[in-house]
Amino acid sequence: MKVWKKNMVAAAVLVTVCAGIYVNWLYTENNTATGLTDTLDAEKVMSDDTLVLSEDMAAIASGQDVQTTATDYFAAVRLSRQQARDSAVNLLQEAMAYSDGSGSKEVESAMELEDIVQTALSEAQIESLIIAKGYADCVAYMSGEGISVAVASPEGGLQQEDVAVIADIVMTQSEYSLDDIRVVEVQ
Repeated sequence: MKVWKKNMVAAAVLVTVCAGIYVNWLYTENNTATGLTDTLDAEKVMSDDTLVLSEDMAAIASGQDVQTTATDYFAAVRLSRQQARDSAVNLLQEAMAYSDGSGSKEVESAMELEDIVQTALSEAQIESLIIAKGYADCVAYMSGEGISVAVASPEGGLQQEDVAVIADIVMTQSEYSLDDIRVVEVQ
């Protein structure tokens, strides 16, 4: 008799879960993203060490005609970068809160938090200095392999002199060499 009751409860739970999945699928099937900011999330835009651009953002960076503006591009990249960092900080803080008190994991998490903060500060400082040099807008992304700087296209396009100024700012504010710097013009 007990086995029959256990099987009935398991079947009821299984049917309920399947029904929930089906209703969720029906509901989300008709909802489509209306814009670039609706499709952005940390996994699509940014991983641990690499900036991965969505299709629309990659089209903007390559100069193709897309219905978003350069201002939208910079805002979307900054938002996704901040969301990814916030998520990483929350995960590290949770890891520190649930650590066993051994200390080594807490120290490692604290060092990772410090690295995230230092990277964010360096990127913000580089962006501020580039904007101070007269460029309309820019966004910098630092990773283990180098730094990518997306700059709003000035009148006449980005010239070699502009790239040299940007590279000089990056080299003076960070430990990156000229080979580690990528400058992308956003039109």
